[in-house]
Amino acid sequence: MKVTKSNKELLLLLQKDDRVAFYNLYERYSKRLYFFVLQYVKLDADAEEIVQEVFIKIWEKRKTIDAYSSFESFLFTVTYNATISLLRKRITENKYLAHLQSIQQVNEITESTDSLYFNELNDKLKSLLNKLSPRQREIFLLNREEGLTHKQISKKLHISVNTVKKHSSNTISFLKSHLDNGLAVSGLFFYMFVL
Repeated sequence: MKVTKSNKELLLLLQKDDRVAFYNLYERYSKRLYFFVLQYVKLDADAEEIVQEVFIKIWEKRKTIDAYSSFESFLFTVTYNATISLLRKRITENKYLAHLQSIQQVNEITESTDSLYFNELNDKLKSLLNKLSPRQREIFLLNREEGLTHKQISKKLHISVNTVKKHSSNTISFLKSHLDNGLAVSGLFFYMFVL
């Protein structure tokens, strides 16, 4: 008949680095601790992790555990503290995740605002281009949309390079004067360097 050792006997053996005593304590309490922790953390993996941590602490502190006081009380106190510590960590992680989500939402709003701004700018520029003389508009579009140089435009339209430059300069002045400052900078950048 197998004789079950008391906690006190197991702890006295544990203080002498007895691994069998440690295993017996683990077998005796691990499931109870697991279900105790699970009430708080709700996740199997977290509960298992805490139980493992608790028994690692038990092994590390084996020389200082008082074999003559209530081991169960000590064990559940250590487990409770480890559980609270994990919950605090999860709350901090959740706050961090919430912070990241709020940044993401701000970025989405900014992107949406940028898109509206771009569409407004594009509409405004198209409207202004329609107010140019046919020749100015033609030169502007040949330069911006077809990527032709002043020299290439002059050959294509059979006009001098200076005439092309003059029309381009007048067009840019016209656009600057009809766009408010913020729109003008972005708009001219868009039409001069992007298109």
